Amino acid sequence: MASAVRLPLEAFFARESLHPNKVYMTQPLGNGQIEQLTWSEVGEQARRAASWLRSLELEPGSRIAIISKNCAHWIVTDLAIWMAGHVSVPLYPNLTAESVRQVLEHAEVRAAFIGKLDDWPAMAPGVPEGVVTVSLPLHPHGRFDRTWQDLQACAPIQDTPRPAAEQLATIIYTSGTTGMPKGVMHSFGNFGFTASHATELFGVDQSDRVLSYLPLCHVAERMFVELNSLYSGLSVYFAESLDTFLADLRRARPTVLFGVPRIWTKFQMGVYSKMPAKRLDLLLSIPLLGRLVGRKVLRGLGLDAVRYGLSGAAPVPETLLNWYRRLGLELQEVYGMTENCGYSHVCRPGKFKQGWIGQNNPGVEVRISEEGEVLVRSGATMQGYFKEPGKTAEAMTADGFLRTGDKGEQDGEGNLRLTGRIKEIFKTSKGKYVAPAPIENRLAVHSHIEQVCVVGDGLPQPMALCVLSETGRKQPREQLEGSLKRLLDEINQELDKHERLHSLVLVPEVWAVDNGFLTPTLKIKRAIVEGTYSPHFQAWGSRSGEVFWQE
Repeated sequence: MASAVRLPLEAFFARESLHPNKVYMTQPLGNGQIEQLTWSEVGEQARRAASWLRSLELEPGSRIAIISKNCAHWIVTDLAIWMAGHVSVPLYPNLTAESVRQVLEHAEVRAAFIGKLDDWPAMAPGVPEGVVTVSLPLHPHGRFDRTWQDLQACAPIQDTPRPAAEQLATIIYTSGTTGMPKGVMHSFGNFGFTASHATELFGVDQSDRVLSYLPLCHVAERMFVELNSLYSGLSVYFAESLDTFLADLRRARPTVLFGVPRIWTKFQMGVYSKMPAKRLDLLLSIPLLGRLVGRKVLRGLGLDAVRYGLSGAAPVPETLLNWYRRLGLELQEVYGMTENCGYSHVCRPGKFKQGWIGQNNPGVEVRISEEGEVLVRSGATMQGYFKEPGKTAEAMTADGFLRTGDKGEQDGEGNLRLTGRIKEIFKTSKGKYVAPAPIENRLAVHSHIEQVCVVGDGLPQPMALCVLSETGRKQPREQLEGSLKRLLDEINQELDKHERLHSLVLVPEVWAVDNGFLTPTLKIKRAIVEGTYSPHFQAWGSRSGEVFWQE
């Protein structure tokens, strides 16, 4: 199936030939300066870098790392690695030195390209002896074996490499909530299947624009930005930093945008910081005027040109979906995993069904196991975990379906609804099983709560640990507690007796990647949360039916 579609380098060569002088990527350089690269310039630079990689005389299929935040040369480097006949291994740009070493040694990386990073001195000790380092045009201070300028002095390769569909293209190390991350192997055929189907599904073409700001080392951004651009010819704009994000967004005025729920919530909170929620809701409810107001709000955010707004990585609160719909932007939920290139399910425009993700994508087979686990199979399914045949076997059924680890159900029209994680279900001291995810989703819709983790393993009743949103932190304490107490009562009325929350505990620290509570893809590390707060569980358990603060 995969070999019938155009493969990534073929797609790039076709684009390069079709419109060599069209601007492909726009990169902010700081102080209001930008650099624009055309398709032919990207091809020229990639061929020169590929020439240098070949000069190292490494074995074909050697692993080459990319350690950088998103930038134009991240993509140029990936193309160069493929043209040289090697395998790219992207790393998250905020790993510890220990994690860097863990991945580079496991992947047996031979060279590493170093780009935009916030704290390279903290990561650099993790690069093993013998790994050749190359600094990209945007790079941190430090000592490197080669610079990008050195590579550009090489004569470009003259051939047109066309790797086979079954040839390994990349190893993507999952962010993982516990232990050693697994290296997901994807072939050029996997990428070709995914990108060709996805661009057709959304009707994206060379007139479209996208802003790249979520980590390119993660499968979602890799597919949505890099592969999407190769197959559709769209223009890629990059974000410079958090401080310039809104300006970057307005510069790009993307026509397609992918975000995680937390990003879409941040946009909403930014609007509310300038206009009270009640006033905006009132204006949006007025016929004709509401449409104008919604358009103005979207224009202020740089989202007025968005045709497709996609959200993935975690469930989107229904209230948030409805809020954007009132503004005039219909967000579509996306479901997928690193192991299937993020290509599994998406809600089709006009087919929104409240509480359900949507239908399986073209070419994706789905079935629900006897245990209620969602199983999927397609040309996007990984080749396996690098050097982990045992874990690969655990992840797959005998007939090639990927075990997602998610519990779910389908309706008669093929819509999928997730009901929890197979492994996240815990048992209370009363011997009852509780799935935390559906309860967390109910709590997360409240504007005063930004993050929530329901715990209860071995406790008489579950309790919810909550981090307040910016709006919540600004509320008078008594008013806030009253609002959350009503929320607690409402939710408990909807839950079975054994699921009812004992209490809402408000914790002071915000859970972030930097303090270890979130993975780089902003998923809560449940084990870390439970381990941090478990010494308090017994004391909190002695207080009943309350909303209270961690002392």
